[in-house]
Amino acid sequence: MSISLSKTARRATRIQPAHLFACPTAHNQPFSVLRRPPPNYPGHVPLTMIERVGLAVGSAVGSMVNHHRHDLVASLGEATASPYFISRLRRAMLSNPTGRRILRDRPRITSKTLSLDYLRTLPEDTIGRTYAAWLDREGVTPDTRDQVRYIDDPEEAYVMQRYRESHDFYHAVTGLPVFAEGEIALKAFEFANTLLPMTALSLAAVVRMQKDQRTRFWDTYLPWAVTNGLKSDEVINVYWEEVLEKDVGDLRRELGISIPPDLREARRIMREKKKAEKAVKETKATVGDAWRTN
Repeated sequence: MSISLSKTARRATRIQPAHLFACPTAHNQPFSVLRRPPPNYPGHVPLTMIERVGLAVGSAVGSMVNHHRHDLVASLGEATASPYFISRLRRAMLSNPTGRRILRDRPRITSKTLSLDYLRTLPEDTIGRTYAAWLDREGVTPDTRDQVRYIDDPEEAYVMQRYRESHDFYHAVTGLPVFAEGEIALKAFEFANTLLPMTALSLAAVVRMQKDQRTRFWDTYLPWAVTNGLKSDEVINVYWEEVLEKDVGDLRRELGISIPPDLREARRIMREKKKAEKAVKETKATVGDAWRTN
């Protein structure tokens, strides 16, 4: 009897071929494209596994063709985060007291929840002032982050939303600007710190850089990003709303983040060097023309 029951149990738990491309709902009931369940939260779009793979491939190709399509980058992040990576990030929050409070409170980072006018009045070295100054300098706002749609678990969806809305704080704390080397260096930092696949896939944009940009990235900013991302605390567990008046240097030290080399200064030096080289070439050409004329 025990042998018979064991065989029956094995048959009952065997995965049927029809379920290979199904995706579990909040109630662990499989579904297909012809039997789609209701959303688990406002804006949620349940996907089968084959749909998720198609979304990941299509978003990856589209974002490589047009890197300004932030909606495709967001879709790629969600399609590749499930099922393991976003769950790991959620567990990291649950294992941290501050992370647990963030999950319980579920704060949002928008221009409505943060007063940028107030942040601009804070002392210069505070996190809030640094964050507001970074937004002003780069011409962006907290409202530019897409809403999560393709992650099934509501709490994991919030974790992805929190990561996405905290991105500008990561820029502000690290001091990395939004142009090519800075943005990709921050993605490398985020991958080492969060392990979200999309951040690693974003490194493919290195091939589109100019030669001097690639040199700075490989020689300077990638080593900084990997080292700091691995050694620092999980940045997802920072309750940004509670540390706005804190000194940014103190937070960097608490997290274990060192300031990267000044990317703007490196670019300025490179521009001046190119101008000087161009001036020398033009001078030689002018002298050569004058010599041939005489």
